[in-house]
Amino acid sequence: MNNSRARNIVVSLLFVFTLAGFSFAQVDVPRRTTAITYPLDDVVFVQFRGTTRFPRMKGEGKMKRTSRNGTEIELSVSKMPRPFELGAGFATYVLWAISPDGQIDNLGEIKRRGFFEFDSKISVTTPLQTFALIITAEPHFLVRQPSQEIMLENLNPYTQTGKRITTTPAIQYFGNSSDYFRDSRTPEIAELDYSKTPSTILQAKQAVALAKFAGGERDAAEEMAEAVTLLLNAETAWKAGRPEEIVDIAARQAISIAVKAESTAFARKDAREKRNEKTRLDAESRQAENRYQDAQTVITELRAQLADETRNKELSEREVSTYAAQIRELRAENGTLREDLGRVRLEADNAKQRLAAIDNEKQASDEQRSRDEKMNSLQAGQPVLIQSLRRFGTVAKSERGIVLTVPENFWSAIRSSDFAPNADAKLSSLGELLANNPDYKLLIEAHTDNRGTPEELDGLTQQRSRAVAERLSGFGVAENRIEAKGMGAALPIAPNTTNASRAKNRRVQLILVPNI
Repeated sequence: MNNSRARNIVVSLLFVFTLAGFSFAQVDVPRRTTAITYPLDDVVFVQFRGTTRFPRMKGEGKMKRTSRNGTEIELSVSKMPRPFELGAGFATYVLWAISPDGQIDNLGEIKRRGFFEFDSKISVTTPLQTFALIITAEPHFLVRQPSQEIMLENLNPYTQTGKRITTTPAIQYFGNSSDYFRDSRTPEIAELDYSKTPSTILQAKQAVALAKFAGGERDAAEEMAEAVTLLLNAETAWKAGRPEEIVDIAARQAISIAVKAESTAFARKDAREKRNEKTRLDAESRQAENRYQDAQTVITELRAQLADETRNKELSEREVSTYAAQIRELRAENGTLREDLGRVRLEADNAKQRLAAIDNEKQASDEQRSRDEKMNSLQAGQPVLIQSLRRFGTVAKSERGIVLTVPENFWSAIRSSDFAPNADAKLSSLGELLANNPDYKLLIEAHTDNRGTPEELDGLTQQRSRAVAERLSGFGVAENRIEAKGMGAALPIAPNTTNASRAKNRRVQLILVPNI
């Protein structure tokens, strides 16, 4: 007996943690479900499945549409978890009908049966003919919009006769993502409260909390006080052992008045904001009128100034006509002088351009001759330089220049950027050789095999190329001659299939490019 109870407690705790994890991971996304068109006077059966977060839940509905009552719904559900396990704010379950045009109807509460996972039934009627059915966890049964905690949704329908039923496969809607479900003031429902307290009292507490959250204490104080009093009366009746029906009626009255307080608070808050907006617009209108009056005053002053300026203009025009002839004569004379000056400047510019062209040709010829001499000198000395470089690794010539491939024994390990103990002596000699050949730029490229992530390989080759560059710079090679690059595993020279091939790909190449 004790072992069975312990096992039940462990399973319950795991279920709580699982549901809580799903609740915290929920995001504000639209959901899609299937709407069903129920034919007149036919009995239709519909299976319900738990959402991906609650796959253990099940449900089955029996639907019949009549000409008198609308669509009659008989729904049975099983393996319903306790609502409070989904997080603060949830106290019950509600059945919803969603039509293709977006109408959402609260069809009623799924009342709990028992303490742990429970089964329940509900029989309701809706005037809708085409709709989808979902079950959500809610703070109380009078909510007007489904939350995002979707527990069950209907699957495709079937009849005992095999008659085809019309469905609409993509009804989309948004769940309620109110900040109430994330607010620290949202009352928590403890496991002990859930096991002992009637569900309607827990819902009434959530309804009162929702009304306060909406600003009911400020904007619906009378309704808020009445809802709090009704909740207190329901709790008092329950603690006094009054009949369950009396407690249930008082609690549901508290929920109804709390919902009214919430709606009133929203309406009055909206009205207050509209009044504030009107006050702001009136103030802006008065400011606009004042600015209009100021503008009228400025216009009057400007008109007076314009009259004065007009008189002054008439006087100025008479003086201008006197000087016009003199100006025309001076302009004619200036025009002649400008033409003469232009011809002289043009001749001077042409002479300068010819002189500059001669100088440029001479300078270009001198530079080309200098480059040719320098290249001839470099080519003459290349055999000796290549022979000297062979002491430090494999040397080859390519279109890029002289390529020295440094062996991997320069490094302490195949994935290390630290030099081996005997590398300094070689790098010192190599640095001295390169410092004595200043007419070559030095490009250092580090490569490796493909063992590792691209980020690790790029980082390793960058570190190795910089390490070689810094060491050669320390041995006398000018920094402005050196360019270091880490190439990662992007340019293998052999397939990375064997140790020998990978060893070939782990290389550092020093490329000597003539600097002419």
